[in-house]
Amino acid sequence: MSGFFGIVSKRPCISDLFYGIDYHSHLGTSAGGICTFDGERFHRSIHNLQGSYFRTKFEDELHEFKGNSGVGVISDTDAQPILVNSHLGKFAIVTVAKITNIKELEQECLENKQHFAEMSHGDTNPTELVALLITQGKDFVDGIQNVYKKVKGSVSMLILTTEGSIIAARDLYGRTPIVIGKDDEGYVAAFESHSYINLDYSTERFLGPGEIVRITKDGVNQLLAPNDKLQICSFLWIYYGFPATDYEGINVEEMRYRGGYAMGMMDDVEADYVAPIPDSGIGMAIGYSHATKIPYVRSVVKYTPTWSRSFMPVNQSQREHVAKMKLIPNHALLKDKRVIFCDDSIVRGTQLRDNVKMLYDYGAKEVHIRISCPPLNYGCNFINFSASKNELELLTRRCIQELEGDSKKNLELYSDSTTKQYANLVEKLRKHIGVDTLKFNTLENICNAVGLPKCKICTHCFDGSSYGDK
Repeated sequence: MSGFFGIVSKRPCISDLFYGIDYHSHLGTSAGGICTFDGERFHRSIHNLQGSYFRTKFEDELHEFKGNSGVGVISDTDAQPILVNSHLGKFAIVTVAKITNIKELEQECLENKQHFAEMSHGDTNPTELVALLITQGKDFVDGIQNVYKKVKGSVSMLILTTEGSIIAARDLYGRTPIVIGKDDEGYVAAFESHSYINLDYSTERFLGPGEIVRITKDGVNQLLAPNDKLQICSFLWIYYGFPATDYEGINVEEMRYRGGYAMGMMDDVEADYVAPIPDSGIGMAIGYSHATKIPYVRSVVKYTPTWSRSFMPVNQSQREHVAKMKLIPNHALLKDKRVIFCDDSIVRGTQLRDNVKMLYDYGAKEVHIRISCPPLNYGCNFINFSASKNELELLTRRCIQELEGDSKKNLELYSDSTTKQYANLVEKLRKHIGVDTLKFNTLENICNAVGLPKCKICTHCFDGSSYGDK
């Protein structure tokens, strides 16, 4: 995942731009970048963030960024922003994107006598590819629509122009968000709404799927109206989102609470207390506790100062190391206790299995795991949900392989919580993880907790469905 931030103001923008980007740090650790425009030229800097933090890389050079408009990004994929000079003029671009047909589009651009100057880990930079697709259009709107037409996956973007304006374009199906904030002197465009709260901006509105707007210091002008094909990623609320942020006007922490409450109302397990696997399990655990009247206790605490989120390291052994080191169990609270632990999801299963062993080692009498979403039976085709290269990296698929001899057999039945296949899958998962009981939330509860119709939420990773699949 990645997150971006843009600003157009009547005053110098670098301070707000710097902090607005930094508030997206939980979304990526690969690279960070800033670009401003001073009326004559662009000022750009990109740094590798692996093993460091955004603020530490950019604080010493903030004085070099001039101008009242700018964009920036924290990316978990590629180096950004990209600077382009084309028949549309000069511009800087940042994206939140996953392009599954990147090789095909790369070849098409090469055959069209275009070239690639930026490389990302030895491969074509996805943001540069998006920029080249835009320059195939007669204007920015036409070029962005060309991106919508050709890209399989998803792309949301901010484009900083030499007019000092920002063109913001949300993914065609709205899989990732863009929100507009406002103060007395200008506007910001962000991936997450919490990023401008402490900068004293208020939310103006959320862009719709496929909507394109031009942002100036004086207002927001719509260039292309949104469509009605919303498929926003449900995992934004379940896992990725910062608790204080809103997507589609729906708060992340409130959604997690509602999901946990609904799950608690359906459960009858007896335990001494409910505890979260922090951080994304906290809201769920509080809701679950309130529903069941079982006390909420923090018996596992995350050490936050130096450890990133464990999905970010690209190497599996690094992910496991980060997951272990950042969670510190409290022996005094675990010894001889029956505990319900709430977590956001099970992907590969290795982290949770190791965490469970740690809980038993520290004296837990019983461990009951409650997962805030349904089993992940399908890989994600639309956002950079995980670094999985194939679906057999999903623990669910490996369990289905053991049950059926074929990891792709009866997937529809294994995704239906009313079937015996689903029950067999959950039991197999329970044995793999090594807990007393294991339960998953239902898809109905997830949709109700979000508060949008299922047809407007991407639930592909749970049931293989997504409106507008390419």
